[in-house]
Amino acid sequence: MLKNIDASQLKVGMYIHNLSCDWMTHPFVRNRLLLKTEAEIRKIVDAGIHDVVIDCGRGLDVDHAPTVEETRTRTEEALIEIAAMPVAPARTTMAEELKRASQIRHQATGLVRTVMQDARLGKAIELDQVGSVVEDITTSILRNPGALMGLLRIKTKDDYTFLHSVSVCTLLVAFCRARGLDGATTYQAGLGGLVHDVGKALVPDSVLNKPGRLTEEEFAIIRKHPQDGYDILKQSPGIGQIPLDITLHHHERFDGSGYPGKQAGAGISELAQMAAIVDVYDAITADRCYHKGMAAADALRKLYEWSKFHFNPQFVQDFMRCVGIYPVGTLVLLESGRLGVVVEAHETNLLAPKVNVFFHTKRDTYIKPETVDLSRALGMGGGDKIVRHEAPEKWKVDPMRFMVLVD
Repeated sequence: MLKNIDASQLKVGMYIHNLSCDWMTHPFVRNRLLLKTEAEIRKIVDAGIHDVVIDCGRGLDVDHAPTVEETRTRTEEALIEIAAMPVAPARTTMAEELKRASQIRHQATGLVRTVMQDARLGKAIELDQVGSVVEDITTSILRNPGALMGLLRIKTKDDYTFLHSVSVCTLLVAFCRARGLDGATTYQAGLGGLVHDVGKALVPDSVLNKPGRLTEEEFAIIRKHPQDGYDILKQSPGIGQIPLDITLHHHERFDGSGYPGKQAGAGISELAQMAAIVDVYDAITADRCYHKGMAAADALRKLYEWSKFHFNPQFVQDFMRCVGIYPVGTLVLLESGRLGVVVEAHETNLLAPKVNVFFHTKRDTYIKPETVDLSRALGMGGGDKIVRHEAPEKWKVDPMRFMVLVD
C-alpha cells in the first residue's frame, strides 16, 4: 500500500516510493529507495522536501497516514472548488490566433538563442529586441491565451533551454493578466520571464544537458545561474528592477528552502513567487534527456500539493484558473469513450472546456472531428463529460493535429 507521509515521520527501514518534489530538488539518484541510514533522512529534510510517498509493502508502515488514493481524492475535491471561479474569455478563436502564435514562437525562440550566445560572449543584452518580442507575446495572450500556451507545450530536448524561457514569459504574462495586474507591470514581468535563465549561458553544456542526475558539485554550478543571470542583466542599460528580481529569485521557495538567498514568505516579491510557480510548471511538463515530463493536468495537481510548503497557495490556485484544470492541448477521455484535445477553457467551469474530439477508444478508430462544448447539454453541442486526461503515446495519437478543425 502506498501512503503519503510528512518527511518528519521518516524512519530507517521505510521504502520511499516517490520523493514528491520537482526533479531539481531532491538529492538522490533515484526516486525510489530503501532508507538505510539517518543521514539519508537528513538529506531529504535538508533538501526542503516535506511530503513523501512510502510503500508499506516494501518497508515500515505509518499508522493513520492517508493513502495515495485518499490524498488524490482530497486534491480532486479541492480542484472542483477552484474550477468554479470565473476566467477571462478569449477574444479570438483558436484558428484565428494559432498561425500568429506559431510565428511568435519561432521569433521568440530565435531571440532567446541569440541572447544566450551574447551573454556567453560577455555582450550586453539588446533590451529593445527583447521588449518587442514581449509585446508580441502579450498581444497574443490578450487575443487568445490558449494558442501560444498550447504551442509552447511542444518542446524538443535540443531546444528546451530556449523554449523554456519563451514558455515562462508567455505563462507569466497570462498569469499577470489573470490576476488583473496593470500593463506596465505585466510587460516588465514578461521581460523577466524571457531572460530569467540567462545565467545558464555560463553553465557548461556538459552539466546543463547531462543525461542523468547531477552530482552535488554539478548542482552547485546550476544553482549559480540566478546570481549569474542577475549580474549579466545589471550590465544592460535600462533594465528594470522587476526583471532583475525575477531572474535572481525565481528559485526561492515560500518555506525558505530555495536559493540563492533562502528567502521565505513575503520576503519574496509577488512577481518572483509567480515566476517560481510558472518555472516549475513548465519544467516538470517537459521531456528532458534525464526525465520524462508529466502531463500538464498532473503537474497542476502536483503544484497544488506542493503549495502547502513551497509556493503561495493562493497564487497556485490563481495559476490553475489561468491555464485551466485541463490546459489547452491536453488529451482527455470523455464518458462517451471519445478522445479529444482541449482547445478552450469555459469562462465559469474549468471542468467543462471546449474539446475537439477525433478518436473513439471503444472502436479503436479515428472519427470525424468535431468540437464539443462540455458546458452544454446533449443536443446543444455538449452532453459529455471528462473522465480523465490521457497520455497521447498510450493511444498513438497526436492531439496537436486537431487543435484546429477544418470544415
